[in-house]
Amino acid sequence: MANTQSGKLYLLTPPLRVTDLDDFASTLAAALEAGDVACVLARLAPDAEGDAKKIVTRLVEIAAHAGAALLVDNDPRLAARVGADGAHMTGGGAVLNEALASLKPERIVGAGLLRTRDEAMNAGEAGVDYVMFGEPRRDGYTPPADETVERVEWWAEIFEPPCVGYAASLEDIAPLADAGADFVALADAIWSAPAPLDALAQARAILARRPD
Repeated sequence: MANTQSGKLYLLTPPLRVTDLDDFASTLAAALEAGDVACVLARLAPDAEGDAKKIVTRLVEIAAHAGAALLVDNDPRLAARVGADGAHMTGGGAVLNEALASLKPERIVGAGLLRTRDEAMNAGEAGVDYVMFGEPRRDGYTPPADETVERVEWWAEIFEPPCVGYAASLEDIAPLADAGADFVALADAIWSAPAPLDALAQARAILARRPD
């Protein structure tokens, strides 16, 4: 994944509203201050469209200060408008191709929610900067951890573009790293924890113990 620091963690924000912004911005800044986070994916609540620019602009500033990439979830136009590092697109096909055409090579384009191996291979051949496996669907369903590990292992053995494996819990981090994930994505395992910064420190420690 281009334009990232050396960290292996990829953080998905909660679905944000403008009323969440001040509290979350301070938490995110503290989380990034310790390093080891390569990328942040800005996700918006379904009713936050009118405040999208304000929310993402604030996150871009925080991530840039920490040397992390900031991507926008499924909105390449917004990514370009606010100077984000790129966009994370849902699935493949025409929408992904349009994002690649509009953002590359200046910005990052990643692809997730890839339902089949063929869809993942097509995304890789189209020129995405990474693929992500295992992240929650829009309805909240998260694939079983062993299924995500299997998909990451398959990709890492064959393909060159980096692979992001989503960890629904801290216990999923080590198996994903062992399977060959270049980056491990975290969301609720951090933000829903009683102490998010402590959970993030645990995630860093788990990755630090894995062999390169």
